[in-house]
Amino acid sequence: MMLTWDFPPQAIGGTAAHVTGLANALATAGHEVIVLTIDHPRADRADDAAGPVRVFRADADMPWIPHERRIARVASANHALVKLADRIEIELDCWFPDVVHGHDWTIGWAADTLASKYSAPFILTMHGTESVRHGGNLPPGEATDIAAIEWWLAFRADRLISPSRFVSDQLVESFELSPEQIDRVPNGINAKEWASEAPLMSDREPLVLTWGRVQFEKGFQVLARAMSTVRSRIPDARCQIGGRGSYLPELQTQIDVEGVSDIVELTGFLDDDELRNVVNRCSCVVIPSLYEPFGIVALEALAAGAPLIVARTGGLAELVSGTKAALTFEPGNADDLAHCIELVLRDPDVRNELATNARRLVAEDYSWASIAERTVASYRRTARCE
Repeated sequence: MMLTWDFPPQAIGGTAAHVTGLANALATAGHEVIVLTIDHPRADRADDAAGPVRVFRADADMPWIPHERRIARVASANHALVKLADRIEIELDCWFPDVVHGHDWTIGWAADTLASKYSAPFILTMHGTESVRHGGNLPPGEATDIAAIEWWLAFRADRLISPSRFVSDQLVESFELSPEQIDRVPNGINAKEWASEAPLMSDREPLVLTWGRVQFEKGFQVLARAMSTVRSRIPDARCQIGGRGSYLPELQTQIDVEGVSDIVELTGFLDDDELRNVVNRCSCVVIPSLYEPFGIVALEALAAGAPLIVARTGGLAELVSGTKAALTFEPGNADDLAHCIELVLRDPDVRNELATNARRLVAEDYSWASIAERTVASYRRTARCE
């Protein structure tokens, strides 16, 4: 049994993409998988019941707690998830899980409760921590409360899974855990979904692409500053930033201040077809994050064989270190980033080398079958410790 707040169609990337890929890979390997998640108006009940993974959805809005009261709303949703599990047990003729696997703090209360109810191991994947998201300086209020919940869950779970050594180290340091309690299982990707007949690298547009949740820590403002320098060296260079988020107004202001509003476009949300089309036309993908526990966007770019530039931070640095599959720059350093962009846009040989190494890296280390196998190994280690 998996529990997650983020799941399609409520969310597409990040944790949602990880849970979707992992659940389907586990089911393909012969395991029975049920996902408990939050309801969404666009959810297709027929799809939830017809695939290899059965999905059940709880109403997170009862009893109508305002969306801005996030922790209270999450607590209400966890209550609904536990009640939903009772219904599943009846509908599926006394079905019980062998493992309860939760993803992040938002479903932690329900996962802990259900693991106790079914006397099953409680596995918790921490895709990141609130402390690291705030650079180690937690502001009082909601962020401090979330960090306290994460601390409590870290000791309630029988085993923790992290997507990178960076997050593992943070869990050990922040929560004073033993490294033996934590398994590293990275995100995976279906490379076939990103394969296409893309133009030759020599025929690519001088287009710089990035996408993701538009928040300060994603560093898109650094890319805007870098494009001001790039345009002086490569006059026909352009940039697209795809995604939605609370930082959009500030980002647009930064773009205007840098004088690049004519070459930097905020495209909003890009669906899968739109995204793959532009990835296959661009000359490089940039991930300018100030903080990144893993970097699923980077993995998607690698799977597409896109020339990649990433900030040397957290899981991003770990993902590409020693692989020659990406260029790296100092986080927050717009001049360093501009130099990397110029190098990639000017030289098709550099783009070809990066793309070749990217495809090899994905094939060897990040297939969903491999990720599922590593996850099952974590389940079994936990069961042996019971």
